[in-house]
Amino acid sequence: MANGRINKSSRMAKQETVVRTDRPIVVDATDHIAGRLASNVAKLLIQGNRVSVVNCEKIMMSGTRSNQIKEYREFLEINSIINYKHGPVHYRRPDTVMAKMIRQMLPYDRKPSGKEAHQRLRTYIGSPKEIKSLEKIKFEKAMIRKTPSNYTALGELCRVIGWTE
Repeated sequence: MANGRINKSSRMAKQETVVRTDRPIVVDATDHIAGRLASNVAKLLIQGNRVSVVNCEKIMMSGTRSNQIKEYREFLEINSIINYKHGPVHYRRPDTVMAKMIRQMLPYDRKPSGKEAHQRLRTYIGSPKEIKSLEKIKFEKAMIRKTPSNYTALGELCRVIGWTE
């Protein structure tokens, strides 16, 4: 970049980062740790991909069941004294809880690119018919490493806090 000009090679490098967006990247969230999965999906969304996360009820939250329930119940108590609409929205479905986790890892409030990235996200309970035929990926670094007894499934946590299927 001499004298404020962009040379041809850097322009070509920017054009090569465009990824095919006609088909979404489908992520099977079974046995993934929630935060690690959310950060990996947020990276894909920022790069311009459409991402669909299936089996959100099988995502694992690290920590024992009692601790997770206690923490979420404390979160449910947070609201506004004046009007409940002013406080945070407390989601109880696993797909919306996961969508909010991913949204918090995007520049959603500060940049229009974050809002556009969030619009390319789809989260599902189970696996819908139109996505079953597509190839599903898993993030090896986001998978659980210990025994499942050290984790709590997001679907189980949501049932305790008020999700009715």
